[in-house]
Amino acid sequence: MATMVAMVSSSTITQQPFSSFTRGSIPISNLTPSLSFKSRLTLLNPQLRAALVEARPSSSQTSVSLPIPPPKDGSFKVLALPMDRADDIQAEAKALTRAVNASVYSPQLISSRYGSKPFKIFGRAFQIVFGLGSFGLKLWWEQRNGVGDKNRRIRAIELRNIFTKLGPTFVKLGQGLSTRPDICPPEYLEELSELQDGLPTFPDDEAFECIERELGLSLDSIYSSISSSPIAAASLGQVYKARLKNSGKLVAVKVQRPGIEEAIGLDFYLIRGLGFLINKYVDVITSDVVALIDEFASRVFQELNYVQEGQNARRFKKLYADKEDIFVPDVFWDYTSAKVLTIDWVDGVKLNEQEAIERQGLNVLDLVNTGIQCSLRQLLEYGYFHADPHPGNLLATPEGKLAFLDFGMMSETPEEARYAIIGHVVHLVNRDYEAMAQDYYALDFLSRDVDVSPIVPALRNFFDDALNYTVSELNFKTIVDGLGNVLYQYPFNVPAYYALILRSLTVLEGLALYADPNFKVLAASYPYFAKRLLTDPNPYLRDALIELLFKDGKFRWNRLENLLVQGRKDRDFSAKEALQPVLQVLLSPDGEVLRNLVIKEAVRVSEAFTLGTISDTYQYIPDFLRTLVFNGNAKEPLMMSETERQSMIELRDQVIRIWRLLQSSNDFDPSLLQPILQVLQQPEARRLGGRVVGGITQRLAARFLLQLLGAPTTAST
Repeated sequence: MATMVAMVSSSTITQQPFSSFTRGSIPISNLTPSLSFKSRLTLLNPQLRAALVEARPSSSQTSVSLPIPPPKDGSFKVLALPMDRADDIQAEAKALTRAVNASVYSPQLISSRYGSKPFKIFGRAFQIVFGLGSFGLKLWWEQRNGVGDKNRRIRAIELRNIFTKLGPTFVKLGQGLSTRPDICPPEYLEELSELQDGLPTFPDDEAFECIERELGLSLDSIYSSISSSPIAAASLGQVYKARLKNSGKLVAVKVQRPGIEEAIGLDFYLIRGLGFLINKYVDVITSDVVALIDEFASRVFQELNYVQEGQNARRFKKLYADKEDIFVPDVFWDYTSAKVLTIDWVDGVKLNEQEAIERQGLNVLDLVNTGIQCSLRQLLEYGYFHADPHPGNLLATPEGKLAFLDFGMMSETPEEARYAIIGHVVHLVNRDYEAMAQDYYALDFLSRDVDVSPIVPALRNFFDDALNYTVSELNFKTIVDGLGNVLYQYPFNVPAYYALILRSLTVLEGLALYADPNFKVLAASYPYFAKRLLTDPNPYLRDALIELLFKDGKFRWNRLENLLVQGRKDRDFSAKEALQPVLQVLLSPDGEVLRNLVIKEAVRVSEAFTLGTISDTYQYIPDFLRTLVFNGNAKEPLMMSETERQSMIELRDQVIRIWRLLQSSNDFDPSLLQPILQVLQQPEARRLGGRVVGGITQRLAARFLLQLLGAPTTAST
């Protein structure tokens, strides 16, 4: 939903006039008295109460003591908080009190509300079928008569108007389509993009009355100025630009549309009924459609509670706004309720307005990459993600930051699923389709009693073709569509969080395609995956890295080099972090199998360095000395084949390249080797080193003996 400011560039904003207040106000004395602060605390969610307990005052700030509900032992504690933090908590508590009666989604309540209104249901169903059906018939007729392309602009405008007339539910559908250039022609993209913030407004009088009613204050006591008309209008509300009277802060004030709950509730009643029919009669769809509809509906209803949206924004800001190129506006709790949200005003340009962004000297693809990297962190680190990142909710600020707006629709990825997704990528790269099938248990796609063996051939048939492309050529939508065709053939149940992840990623890819039709989200995402595999100490990811690097008892140096090349493209990559977790796994009590593999590889690498150096040095020895030193052989130093010699030199050079990649990292410092030396002083490390030295000595001694005897050597010697 394009709400806050998704709407305008800074140059446009300055043209909006402010008007002084000539309106009446609602006396505060006429409103219901608010609860005491102690009573309001009982309404706070556990996270907010935890914040009270964990906060600590800074020495430079005035503090205030707040009572904390007494523990079970009857004792009473007083916690000192910074004055501004205490005020903020009190303001949030008041906002929660104002929103205590906010609507929540309940299928039973909706059913009881609309089940006894057949005429209303029929009227709405007829309106939807007539609007979309007549549009579909026109498209079919024009395509049949060969004039479809000629009338495309007319039909795009008509579809936008139909979605607008059908209301918020269909506006959201149009917003999703407006970000998919691979689905919709350009004319449709351009027209549907207006649904992000160019919707019809509702009367200003109703909006201002809502503000006064919700906040219990008159407009002139809140603002020194406010725009006389909305800056933007979205599916659920419209936005005004205002300046707070007490602080002078410039803010965006979002006010909810009147009657929005009634309209959305009726639509979801109809859609849910359609879902029951699909579950019963459409066998090709194995997921529980009604459950997916309920999940989506509950999140839309959450968007109607602006206090919840404010809390979402605070949580999002705490998790992701630590990066210098990400901006998240703050919330003003004193002026927020269930139907009014006040946040920082953000000057910026929508991410799909490429020309306007470039006029500010910014690069669209840089901003898109920032959005992709932030989204990957959302999905795979903390698991709390923005589920509605359409262009109206992503702004490019004049400073070059990417601003996230509208936090009404958020979702979470379960922890097990986060690591399973990364592991799934590893298994895909390795073409390990048996492991990929097993991943669907962790992803909660399949119950544990389902046999995955029949799924493996279907995965192999699809991905063997898809993986013929390079990573830079893979298209996310192609992968999703192909995987979807596989999933629908088997008893999969796609969890709601996964559906929102797919929506989020496809929207991001759509935004990228605005800037560059050849842009591939998977290619842009790969550095993040590589960095996580190389640096994350999580046991699941450590196992995934070992699985990626070792195959059939041999170390795949080309995979490590590729991971380092890609991982270094991620700005958070750390060479130090890439070294320590591997050593910890290697020296762990359960690492015997891995240690045996490492010993074999260390011997092979040491031999490659030794013999490669001898081979290089040999080229500079005069012929008469070669005959004396190398047992009469003036052509080859160690009687090895050319293939073996080249293989050793390539291995040596590859290891050198990998070391140089680590050295060239920004955080590389010789002192980072000190912890490694400390690890190597452990008894297990000393035993490991002794085994490596012994293996190298035996191998070189065997080669030297064969050389003296004049016997041919092989790679297995």
